[in-house]
Amino acid sequence: MGRPSQIGPDGTLIVPRIYIETYGCQMNVSDSELMLGVLSRAGYERTEDPAVADVLLVNTCAVRDHAEQRVLGRMGELKRYKRPGDVLGVVGCMAQRLGPKLLEQVPQVDLVIGPDGYRGLPELIARARAGDRAADVTFRQWEHYEDVPAVRPDGSVSAFVTVQRGCDYRCTFCIVPMTRGPERSRNLEDVVSEVTRLALAGTSEVTLLGQTVNSYNDGRHDFADLLRATGAVPGIHRIRFTSPYPTDFTDRVLAAMADTPAVCEHVHLPVQSGSSRVLKRMLRRYTRERYLKVVAALRQAVPAIALTTDIIVGFPGETEDEFAETLSLVEQVEFDDAYTFRYSLRDGTPAVKMRDHVDTAVAAERLARLIALVRALARRRNMALVGTTHEVLVEGRAKRGGLLQTRTRTNKVALVDGPDDWIGTYRRVRFTGTTGSTFTAWPVEQELALWA
Repeated sequence: MGRPSQIGPDGTLIVPRIYIETYGCQMNVSDSELMLGVLSRAGYERTEDPAVADVLLVNTCAVRDHAEQRVLGRMGELKRYKRPGDVLGVVGCMAQRLGPKLLEQVPQVDLVIGPDGYRGLPELIARARAGDRAADVTFRQWEHYEDVPAVRPDGSVSAFVTVQRGCDYRCTFCIVPMTRGPERSRNLEDVVSEVTRLALAGTSEVTLLGQTVNSYNDGRHDFADLLRATGAVPGIHRIRFTSPYPTDFTDRVLAAMADTPAVCEHVHLPVQSGSSRVLKRMLRRYTRERYLKVVAALRQAVPAIALTTDIIVGFPGETEDEFAETLSLVEQVEFDDAYTFRYSLRDGTPAVKMRDHVDTAVAAERLARLIALVRALARRRNMALVGTTHEVLVEGRAKRGGLLQTRTRTNKVALVDGPDDWIGTYRRVRFTGTTGSTFTAWPVEQELALWA
């Protein structure tokens, strides 16, 4: 297939422009960077303005109904930018879940592509321009896009690296196995090569991505090997990973976390519920007691570790006593933060067929109580950190206030006054105050000589 560029009436080259809007998790952010890699190789140029784009793609999330409704609303807004010959597409998890039905549901949509179909974007876009609306939601277990260089933000000191795609766990509330397919891991050598290229380009912080990232296994290497190998790449100062599964923290993985200086002292450890009975209905592979043992093991291996989590309230059949067990677990663990959700019905998941769905008002009231507790505990933990000194990576300007946004190894966000040339560097700061969630800070050194 030829390149899509055209010669304009004045003889100048017209390069088609691609606009991608991303919703959902870090995996979707990484996938959008892959799509840009595929399309830039095919002659497209990225734009941040949908009004001038020739192709508009919305990379979607399907975890909760609210996310899908947002996308449908956004499609209604984006369609006004379509000119004759333009293409509007839905890609990602929602596209995979709904497939060709989306073409019927939203007449303005020209193509629908799931996470394993991005390699075919140039051809499908060309077909859509010719009037052939198409969907590709085929799972391809071999697809890791190894030969596609992702297009990441210029000068970014941080990068997402996908090491595993799909999921073999069958949690009854979760749509991911339907939208991402079966679990498969990239070869360790390929991951290390990508991380090495990133380091040579100036990236010093890498986040390893997978649906159950610590179950990574390429047939010869496990997640412990991956942590040690990526943490040893020259120029890489920080390794993060998300999201792990609680019972996949083997002794080998714990040892690698403790022994690899680049691995950050933060784990996002989804619990979903503090009740063993609810966890059983969710088909989570641990009990309350097993989860607490994992927390203890992580804190023993990495004493300074910060823990965050995901929690669902109002899962079918959840009683007030079972919800109280979630509150007590949150108090016992004292998470640094938590992402909290009301249970969202997802067609195609086993939980849809369960009885005793919790009344919406009851679930909303429980969620409010949970959020209040999480915030109170996080504020107490953060207040205790005021006056302490931390290494931070300066990520960029904060959205408001003109200060620089920085992040600690434990994933705490601190705002500090400083010049633009600090962006992308590591500093030492002292926390001077907290809102309960973010910190204000004061620099105590100019710049860390990390690799002297």
